[in-house]
Amino acid sequence: MRKVLLPLLFIFLFIVESLFAQYAPSKVWGYDYILVPHFLFAGILFLAIYAGRRYGIIYATIFGLLFDIVWIEVIGIYFFLFPFITYLISKLMHVLQTNIIVAFFVSLLGISLLEMGVYEMDFLIHITNMEFLSFIEMRFYPSLVLNALFLLFAAYPLKRHFEKFVQSLRDE
Repeated sequence: MRKVLLPLLFIFLFIVESLFAQYAPSKVWGYDYILVPHFLFAGILFLAIYAGRRYGIIYATIFGLLFDIVWIEVIGIYFFLFPFITYLISKLMHVLQTNIIVAFFVSLLGISLLEMGVYEMDFLIHITNMEFLSFIEMRFYPSLVLNALFLLFAAYPLKRHFEKFVQSLRDE
C-alpha cells in the first residue's frame, strides 16, 4: 500500500505546485515578486534524505522529465537538475546528521541550487534576460521564503511518511 501512496503523493505535490504557480498573485505586498513553488522537489529531497538515494534519484528523474514536458520549453533542464541536486544532497546528508532541522536547511540549499541552476541555464540559452541582481531580488529570495514556509508545515508529515515507507519496505 505504501508503494502506491508514494507516487500519489508526488502527483499531488506536482498538481498543488502547478495550481499555486497558476493562481499566485502577481503582486505580493505591493511588489512585483515572482513566487516559484518547489513543493515537489522539496518532497523528493525529503524522500532522498529519509528513504534513500536510490528512491530519491528515481523519482527526481521521473518527475524532472514530467516537469520539463508539461511546463518548460527546453526539455532537459529539470530532467538533469532534479536528479543531480538530489544526488548532491543525499551525499551531503551522509556527512550531516539526519534530523528534521538539518533536513529543512539542506532542502532549502537544494532548492537554492535548483533556482540558481535554472536561472543560469535560462540565461545561457537566452530564455531570460533578467539581470542577476534582479533575479535575486524578484525571484530567488521570495521563492526561498515561500518554500521555507511550505517546508515549515510539511517537513514533519513528509518525514513521518517516508520513515513509514522505509519501515514497510523492511517488513516485506
